[in-house]
Amino acid sequence: MASVAAWQWFYAIHITRGWFPILCWTLVAIGLAVLVAAQAQRGRRRVLARQCVVAIVCGLVGGAAAWFVSDGIVLFGVELGWDVIVACAVGFLLLGFFVAAAVGTHGWRRVVAIVMVPLTLLATGVRVNAIYGEYQTIGSLVDYSPYPHISTLHVSLDTVSVDAWAKQVASGEVTPEKEGRLLSVDIPNPASKFRARKGLVWLPPAALAKRPPKLPVMVMLAGQPGSPTRFFTASDTIDDLTKYANEHDGLAPIVVSPDQNTASSRNSLCSDTTRWGKAETYLTRDVPDWIRANLPVSRDPADWTIGGFSQGGTCSTQLGPNHPELYGNVLAVDGEIAPTDGNVEQMVEGYFGGDRAAYERQVPVNALRAHAPSKQTMVLAAGEKDTTSVANIATIGDAAEQAGWTVVRIKVKDAGHDWRAVNEAFAVALPWLCDRMGLDVGDMSRHGSGTDERQREERRMQERAGIEVQQ
Repeated sequence: MASVAAWQWFYAIHITRGWFPILCWTLVAIGLAVLVAAQAQRGRRRVLARQCVVAIVCGLVGGAAAWFVSDGIVLFGVELGWDVIVACAVGFLLLGFFVAAAVGTHGWRRVVAIVMVPLTLLATGVRVNAIYGEYQTIGSLVDYSPYPHISTLHVSLDTVSVDAWAKQVASGEVTPEKEGRLLSVDIPNPASKFRARKGLVWLPPAALAKRPPKLPVMVMLAGQPGSPTRFFTASDTIDDLTKYANEHDGLAPIVVSPDQNTASSRNSLCSDTTRWGKAETYLTRDVPDWIRANLPVSRDPADWTIGGFSQGGTCSTQLGPNHPELYGNVLAVDGEIAPTDGNVEQMVEGYFGGDRAAYERQVPVNALRAHAPSKQTMVLAAGEKDTTSVANIATIGDAAEQAGWTVVRIKVKDAGHDWRAVNEAFAVALPWLCDRMGLDVGDMSRHGSGTDERQREERRMQERAGIEVQQ
């Protein structure tokens, strides 16, 4: 038991904030100060000067290389952002100094310099990760999932309406719990045979009742590389959902994060392909079928949202327009203009067996035009430092508006292609979407009324510091 507790403590260590990143950079600073001080005396100043020159050259070369990979050839499909470029430049500068010190010194100084090399690599990696917010804990690095399986919990399908639930809470007939539950789940794949990893499901307090209300659904996808666990562990999603539920009688959407890629290193394009299998069929048949059969959910497409970050955001702008019978709403953050893994010719051959039309069907603007007109809703967000994504939401948003969609575009200030953009966008989009999906049951009725309430939520979005809302 003690060993299990020790591993749980180790996996729970935060690597984006708190003592761990502080410790890493403190040790690097101490090592740097010791080596500089030890060589600052007469007789070694020229050696120290040469080490500093090497460090500066390495920093400039490293920063230029990071810029070239990010903005020059856009190797990863998105710009890394200047915060990352500067972090890489500083990391290369320090590495250059320590490597030069290891070569140019002897004895204990060389030992210190050698030890500083892997420590600097670790500290730089921690800093870059903190900018993105991708891995929050040590456990997330190995996709550690401590969440119990949904089979350990009885989820009732004996439901009431949302309005009836609100009346029961108001009368004191039922008292919702204060917290929801995050559970792991194996979503079967009878239609697709897609080899998905375990998914995660967040159930709001109302869903844990003996007679829960029929709740809306959010199917949310992490990016690539990534996993279903990442959508919850890298973001503030659960905090936002819990806050909303506590302000609304335990009501909040049921959030399901399925696997769309089968592995972190793969990109399924969220499509039915010859390369990785039928991801689209899995996400549009197997996942919805399982949700409807096992969770207390509404069956109205207006109550269903598909969304995600990065590649997950791209998927949502493909699947939402292509499947209006399933998803009435889309919430995409920092998505691409089209599914991407190599150039178009490579994808057409490698994924679609040479069928160009099959690929073009997955391009969001094409999907929007093909299914126009539509009364669906789309919330598009991008970090302002991710200029490519900002341009993408403008293009996709324009196409959606032309197709009849209600569109909200959010630009997150001081954010890039990172989870901060997700956190800010989700925090403002959640109450607005919940309002449209009928969870704010005060004086409004389902889908289409409550204009004053909706306008209030829209004003709240526009007034939130740190974002710019465009409609």
